[in-house]
Amino acid sequence: MFGWEFPPKIYGGLAVASYGITHGLSKIPGVETTFCMPKPCGEEDKFLNIVAMNEVPVVWRDVNEDYLRSRLSINSPEQYYRFRDNIYADFSYKGVNDLGCLDFAGGYPSNLHEEINNFSIIAGVIARTQECDIIHAHDWLTFPAGVHAKHVSGKPLVIHVHATDFDRSRGNVNPTVYGIEKDGMDHADCIMCVSELTRQTVINHYHQDPAKCIAMHNAVYPLSPEIQAIEPHKNPNEKVVTFLGRITMQKGPEYFVEAASLVLRRTRNIRFCMAGSGDMLNDMIELAAARGIADRFHFPGFMRGKQVYECYKNSDVFVMPSVSEPFGIAPLEAMQCGCPSIISKQSGCGEILDKCIKTDYWDIAAMADAMYALCTNDAYHNYLAEEGLREVEQITWEKVGERIYNSYKRVLNW
Repeated sequence: MFGWEFPPKIYGGLAVASYGITHGLSKIPGVETTFCMPKPCGEEDKFLNIVAMNEVPVVWRDVNEDYLRSRLSINSPEQYYRFRDNIYADFSYKGVNDLGCLDFAGGYPSNLHEEINNFSIIAGVIARTQECDIIHAHDWLTFPAGVHAKHVSGKPLVIHVHATDFDRSRGNVNPTVYGIEKDGMDHADCIMCVSELTRQTVINHYHQDPAKCIAMHNAVYPLSPEIQAIEPHKNPNEKVVTFLGRITMQKGPEYFVEAASLVLRRTRNIRFCMAGSGDMLNDMIELAAARGIADRFHFPGFMRGKQVYECYKNSDVFVMPSVSEPFGIAPLEAMQCGCPSIISKQSGCGEILDKCIKTDYWDIAAMADAMYALCTNDAYHNYLAEEGLREVEQITWEKVGERIYNSYKRVLNW
């Protein structure tokens, strides 16, 4: 399996989904996953085999085992030597280090396309070394690696579409990214899409055979005892309505601010929280000021781990007004914390959620009505809080793992 993110290094929903999918698969007897990622930190869970791509040689270097032990943090010296035996071309023109390995920045650096290409080069060594039944690549960043590994090994390729560039760009598609996505899809034996919404995008915009495209919805894990123990801190005289996510045009933050402005014409005892970071953050701060509601708005910045759940638990309503959301795990996490959710009808998670409110992202009047109703009608709020929690308890990664495994078996004709 090729992936770009994995906890505890979380840059977005891709890390959470990668963890959930692999952990769900780990519950199935006989399934063993080797997860190849650019630059692991060494604190990843041990239920799967992690391969650090930045510790796989692509240029032959004569290094002894003691030195390797001092330099390698994830891969073993034995792995290093096996990988070294399978270097397949002269990559000495690349900027390799003293071990003959390519470094990665981790995350999404300015030279991202170069790192994606390097990742694909290393995948060729992995595919020549590592035995497997099937290859699984997550999102466009690892599609070239998956395609390369398929060509080398002859094994079937499953690609997982967590988002397309149509979602990220509101239709202003980057042709390079589109080309990478389409090439991955063209070579895939099975395309797993995080929703039917995404599946239709893949079929209609990338011209893929519907027979090889399947909707594979995401899920959530039960809350840990540590998260369950978080005590909410709420002011009984005020309600809190929260947006939590990347503050980018895909997530529709301006619609949240405009709807908040309509709510605050009716009452002033509601506070609004916009948690996250992104290229539209300053614009949203300025928009709140322009609407005269800055005194009721909070911008706490990027949150991770426990902070996210503290935010959910301190909120009375969660809103995800995404313009195009392939899935969207955040509302499920909020509902786990007893916080009712309002989501856009353009969100994939709405396909498996009933106990939440759905509005069009652009319909700020309907969004404002939903916010106001949940903040002022206790019976309505409590109903959605209790039923929403009951609903998400049935949406588990174990079930997703079983569905993925069954899909593997179909691809392999087992």
